[in-house]
Amino acid sequence: MTQMYLTAWDRKEADSEPIRKGFGRGLLQAGKNDENIVAACADLTASTAMDLFQKEFPDRFVEIGVAEQNLVTVGAGLAAMGKVPFVSSYAAFSPGRNWEQIRTTICLNNQPVRVVGSHAGISVGPDGATHQMLEDIALMRVLPNMVVIAPGDSVEAEKATLALATDKRPAYLRLAREATPVLTTTKTPFEIGKAYVFREGKDVTLLGTGTMTYHMLAAAELLAKDGVDAEVIHVPTIKPLDAHTIVKSLHKTGAAVTAEEAQINGGFGGAVAELLSEQYPAPLYRIGMQDRFGESGKPEELMTHFGLDAKHVALAAHHVIERKA
Repeated sequence: MTQMYLTAWDRKEADSEPIRKGFGRGLLQAGKNDENIVAACADLTASTAMDLFQKEFPDRFVEIGVAEQNLVTVGAGLAAMGKVPFVSSYAAFSPGRNWEQIRTTICLNNQPVRVVGSHAGISVGPDGATHQMLEDIALMRVLPNMVVIAPGDSVEAEKATLALATDKRPAYLRLAREATPVLTTTKTPFEIGKAYVFREGKDVTLLGTGTMTYHMLAAAELLAKDGVDAEVIHVPTIKPLDAHTIVKSLHKTGAAVTAEEAQINGGFGGAVAELLSEQYPAPLYRIGMQDRFGESGKPEELMTHFGLDAKHVALAAHHVIERKA
C-alpha cells in the first residue's frame, strides 16, 4: 500500500508520548517567535503542559486558579487588547464548565482565543466518567467562528499549536492525557482545515481523528488479511472539515467508518454524516461513545470495552461494506 504522506507507521515499535507534551513544546516555541503570545491556566499548569511556557515567560503567564469561567473571559480580554492568548484546563472543565462564557465572550465577539482542553476522551482512564470529557467536540463545533482541532499525536500537536499561534480565529485544541503512539514525523504536513490520506485503498474509507487514527491504521492491516483494501484518512481538523478530501475518497470506496474518542451524537462522525448526506450519500458506520458515559479503568481496557480498538473498527468496516449498493 502506498502512503500518501510520510508517517512513522512502518516502524516496528512506534514511540509513545502524551499528546499534551507536544502542545507544551509548541507553545514554548510560539512564545519565542512572538512576544504577544500569552498563556493562562486554571490551576493545572503542569498537567496541561503549560509549565514550559510559564518557566520561560513568567511575565506572560497568568495562573487564574480554579475559575474556568474567568479563565476564558480573561483570554477574551487579552485578545481584544492585541495579545495572542492560549488558555488551558481539563476539557471536562473547559469547555465543560464554561461553554456559555466561550460562546459569549470569545465566539460572539470573534476573539482569537485558543482554548486548550486537555485530558479529553475515554483514554483518560482511571479518573472515570466525571473527567472523561466526551461531549466537547459536539459542544465546540456548533459554535460560530470556532475552529476545532484534535491532533493525532504529540508531533502533530506541536505543529497545530504553532499554526494556531498565527491563526486569527477562535479555536479549540483537544488533547489526550495518556502516552499514545507517535504516528507522524517532522516531515508530515499539517495545515488547519486539511485531512491527509495516510494509506490508499479502494474498498472502504476509514476516517480517524485524534488518537483514533492509530487504531484506523491498525484496523487497515487487519482488514488486509481479509482481502479488504482500506483507505485511511487522518482528520485532525474537525471544523472546518476537509470536505474535498473526504468526498473524493468516498467516490472511490463507496463506504466509510468514522472513529472518535467522543460521543458520536454531534461529534466528528456527525460532521461526516452531515457532509455525506448533503454531498455524496453513502453507507457510514460511526464508532465512538454510543450515548453513554465512561467508566474508570485502564485506558486500553476502556478502548476495548467501548468498541474503540482496531478489532472493532475492522468489524465495522465489514458491516458497512455489506451495505454498499
